[in-house]
Amino acid sequence: MTDFLILQNLGFILFAAAFMVLLLRLIRVPTLIAYMAAGLLLGPVTGLMTASEPVELIAETGIALLLFLVGLELNLDHIRGVGRVAVIGGTVQIVLTALIGGAVAMLFGLPAPQTAVVALGMTFSSTVVVVKLLGQKRELGSLHGRIGVGILLVQDVAVILALTLFVGLGGPGDSDAGAIAAGVIKAFAGMAGLAVAAALAARYVLPRLFRSVERSADTVFIWSLAWCFLFIVAAELAHLSVELGAFIAGVSLAQLEFSESLRRRVQPIVNFFLAVFFVSLGLQTQPGAALDMWPLVLAICVVVLLVKPVIIMVTVNRLGYGARSSFRAGLVLAQMSEFSFILCGLALSAGMLGPEMMSVITVAGFITISASAYLILDGDGLVERAEARGLLRLLGGRGIDEEDADPVLSGHVIVVGMNTLGSRLAALLTDKGETVLAIDSDAGKLNRVRGRTLVGTVDDLAVLEEAGYKRALLVMSALQIEDTNNLLAHRCRRAGVPAAIHAFDTSLIDELVDIGVARVIVSKHDGTREIAERMRAAGVLD
Repeated sequence: MTDFLILQNLGFILFAAAFMVLLLRLIRVPTLIAYMAAGLLLGPVTGLMTASEPVELIAETGIALLLFLVGLELNLDHIRGVGRVAVIGGTVQIVLTALIGGAVAMLFGLPAPQTAVVALGMTFSSTVVVVKLLGQKRELGSLHGRIGVGILLVQDVAVILALTLFVGLGGPGDSDAGAIAAGVIKAFAGMAGLAVAAALAARYVLPRLFRSVERSADTVFIWSLAWCFLFIVAAELAHLSVELGAFIAGVSLAQLEFSESLRRRVQPIVNFFLAVFFVSLGLQTQPGAALDMWPLVLAICVVVLLVKPVIIMVTVNRLGYGARSSFRAGLVLAQMSEFSFILCGLALSAGMLGPEMMSVITVAGFITISASAYLILDGDGLVERAEARGLLRLLGGRGIDEEDADPVLSGHVIVVGMNTLGSRLAALLTDKGETVLAIDSDAGKLNRVRGRTLVGTVDDLAVLEEAGYKRALLVMSALQIEDTNNLLAHRCRRAGVPAAIHAFDTSLIDELVDIGVARVIVSKHDGTREIAERMRAAGVLD
């Protein structure tokens, strides 16, 4: 009966999520807000579902996998060049937001333990929301995107320390100072042990382990989830939170050379649990309890939506970045975090927080995440309006700005498949002065390529979009996979991009010609130098 109840609740959650996404899309409401609205519809509005044990089990699994994805996003290469502003800006933001948030909580007469929890809840921003929305806008690699992700990394380190501290505090019955101190020390020791094990594995074990199976996408996917659950079990055995174990597992995998490809493989199942998590969040919200304390909810929203972004804007600007980048970095981080809800849940278990305050944090989180989604998606328009009203002059105009950052890749040549033919083509075109982006599913092959590289398979549209194929001068495939080559040719034709496809069997030539490729490569008859020269003669390359 319990098993059926789990399936029934999961069905309700997914149906409500799909319905609200379809309904609210008509007024351009972001999907994350639609998910939370679905939870409100199922719970407080209609009473169809309650926060039962099966729902909590589904939500806890979703949170663990969400934090696994959060860890996967924290590749240190993503913040290359913005490490200084990430560390200093993130630290300043955490300290000032916590102090201001704590002062606001004290003004409302909250006791010290609740003040600390509420202040921490306001401090952290949502990696899940930021990465999803910036990824949707293709701005993760932008200057403000890298600054935002860098500050999130600093926040995540701080929140892991806070999570460990709350775990060490124990339950509401633990009042002995010695027992609490011992619990905190034990929790930090366990966290340090997991972190060291993950770091050593990422350095000595995981590269060889995953390199042996990286040709099989399905095997990589299963092994990555197995690694996640291995650390979940290890965290449970060490009496730590399962979320902490999943996060550390994700961070360890994020440092591997093929982490981008791995993230794309894991993304579909995480998207499923993303919906479950936010629907469950809305389901457990008690608007009535929060309504009785609406001035506090409003004050929290003001700190998160206005004060925290201003702190980030001013700090980033003072660290040498221009007004536009500073302004957008602040907009990106103007929300509460999934970690805020997890921290409050642990505080509730430890007796530091009551159910009413939990509802206050949840409703404030709902409001700030909803508002932030619009701020991020309309970032360009907000910058233009702020500039027109002279607000950006308050920050100052000096420093590195978006237009000074690395330009968007365009006018380049994409070479797919680093076999003998592909490697020679990439090297030859690079020698002739072309900007070449090499793509292969085998990270080891890309290590031997000069210039830009991307790990992935081109039958995944996300890989092509990350490669900027619509802005490319030419897309060349040296693959010997007929279906992938045909799909690539079709996509290039629809995008209006010339394609040169390897006809590794002469029987494929007519089909490729019918698709409309700019050049059919017959490697048995054409040398790589001759291929390049014919491309130039045909006007495909300069």
